[in-house]
Amino acid sequence: MTSNSLENLARIGSLKREPPAQAELDGLIGSARKRLGDAKNPANTLESRFDLAYNAAHALALAALRRHGYRSENRYLVFQALEHTMGFADPQWRVLATCHERRNKFEYEGVLNVDERLLAESIGVADRLLAALEKLGPLKSA
Repeated sequence: MTSNSLENLARIGSLKREPPAQAELDGLIGSARKRLGDAKNPANTLESRFDLAYNAAHALALAALRRHGYRSENRYLVFQALEHTMGFADPQWRVLATCHERRNKFEYEGVLNVDERLLAESIGVADRLLAALEKLGPLKSA
């Protein structure tokens, strides 16, 4: 899947072109899989579960972007790009954008505005993203 939107973002410097590497994708997906498992564990605090789910989703969204040969230093843009990298509809990536905003508020101001519903939604989107990436399989050899 190629996207003019991703290429336009690279042209203006918001994304950097970089060939994908299977080892990097495997690492990002493996890390996300472990974090998602821990995020689903009700023995962990809500704060920890949210942080784990957010970081799992970010790793997966980054894997999707890297799979297309791009890299971004902007965490929010990685979520926005899901529309172009994985065909995720607006409501799906917007859940992760909301999580990003809440995570920043918690990280930089100590204010956590998260509930079980947002946690469940973020886990659900991350689960769908993981399944979609796994369905794609490994990179094709050149």
